[in-house]
Amino acid sequence: MIYKVFYQETKNRSPRRETTKSLYLEIDAQTELEGRIKARKLVEEKTAYNIEHIQLLDDKSLAYEKETGVFNLTEL
Repeated sequence: MIYKVFYQETKNRSPRRETTKSLYLEIDAQTELEGRIKARKLVEEKTAYNIEHIQLLDDKSLAYEKETGVFNLTEL
């Protein structure tokens, strides 16, 4: 499953939409919830990012992300 993680680079400032960034993770999980939990844990352990939202990408959303040219799987 591919998850899109929306985050702020630092936890020291209040989140602002203009500074929200995203990364894409491939997570091996049985359910969407399990995948979200694994994604959050991975990002929290490997970075100092402030996670805003984690979204499971369905086939249409994944195709759109690939079309826009911003899709790149992140390895942490």
